[in-house]
Amino acid sequence: MNLLRGALRTYAWGSRTAIAEFTGRPSPTAHPEAELWFGAHPGDPAWLETDGGEQSLLDTVREDPEGQLGAAVRGRFGDTLPFLMKVLAADEPLSLQAHPSAEQAAEGFAREDRLGIPVSSPIRNYRDRSHKPELLVALHQFEALAGFRPAMKSVELMRALGVSELEPYVGLLSGQPDADGLRALFTTWITAPQPDLDVLVPAVIDAAIEYIRSGAKVFAAEAKTVLELGERYPGDAGVLASLLLNRLTLRPGEGIYLPAGNLHTYLHGVGIEVMANSDNVLRGGLTPKHVDVPELLRVLDFTPASETDLRPQTTNDGMETVYETAAPEFTASVLSLDGDRLGHEVDAPSRHDGPQILLCTEGSAVVHAKSGAVTLNRGMAAWVAADDGPIRLVAEQPTKLFRATVGV
Repeated sequence: MNLLRGALRTYAWGSRTAIAEFTGRPSPTAHPEAELWFGAHPGDPAWLETDGGEQSLLDTVREDPEGQLGAAVRGRFGDTLPFLMKVLAADEPLSLQAHPSAEQAAEGFAREDRLGIPVSSPIRNYRDRSHKPELLVALHQFEALAGFRPAMKSVELMRALGVSELEPYVGLLSGQPDADGLRALFTTWITAPQPDLDVLVPAVIDAAIEYIRSGAKVFAAEAKTVLELGERYPGDAGVLASLLLNRLTLRPGEGIYLPAGNLHTYLHGVGIEVMANSDNVLRGGLTPKHVDVPELLRVLDFTPASETDLRPQTTNDGMETVYETAAPEFTASVLSLDGDRLGHEVDAPSRHDGPQILLCTEGSAVVHAKSGAVTLNRGMAAWVAADDGPIRLVAEQPTKLFRATVGV
């Protein structure tokens, strides 16, 4: 077992305070800090603190896959850690995006290789061969758009805004309120000529302003999101797309699970993501980065989903809350130490004999494994190799540890 230093990523939409304060560093920082990666992705692996100095987790796994991953994990996923954990801090909206299925990722990676597009190229869509199902759990209140909402709910929203320019599109969707209707409308908007968008988007923004001024409550969050996106990305089709997506507010500890093809954007907040070990993103707007609309349309799933559909079920055994997902690459959970669990050693539930990453999100705990012990304070993480578990925990104050393991 070793302390694990995350790989910090700076993007324009990140926060100058959130990750720094979470990890106990001075803030504000010189640049926006968006993501802190804890994993063994070749693009940015985390670093183990060892007696001989820092060593990348990627190299550690490559040098000793049996000890680090275990025979069962190697049998399922080869010599690669199949999951990636991130701390994500969004002060501004991320791009409108979706992730491919496993088959789409493998095909897309091979296709772009044949075309000679370097993996590091800014126009590359597929940076690895993996799909990227992901779970996000809020650390603080978190705002997001995710999944095409039931079509008639979007019809209600557009009718409530009362935009005459939207009437043909309202008719299109109300006449076919299903996945095919959503596909037709979204495709129409995302491929619309810029002159058409320059008329339609401002009209929707003006209507959102009037809706908010009226004091109406039903779609207040959606109207405010239109204004926020329209201010940052005027004339962008993603502003219109927001009318078709579920608008979610997550309280601390609540999560959303995004399988392949789910269109989404994170708007604001701090959370922890656990995902398959991939960096494949198909963007459709709300970003200055590379946008590939045809490829996005190829991977999107237009099946309507309610907010309830997006929220994972949880199970709790008293000490561990597990977020249930369909992803075989990972299981995410929270270990809570409080009450009569304080002041003495307690055994953490043992899900299997694979590796795990622990991240302290609250309080402080001493983690004991076969090879020794480490102390995790808020913002600190540890890598527990497969041959080093199970683990025991000691905390003197209420403490929470976020745990990522391989799926069962």
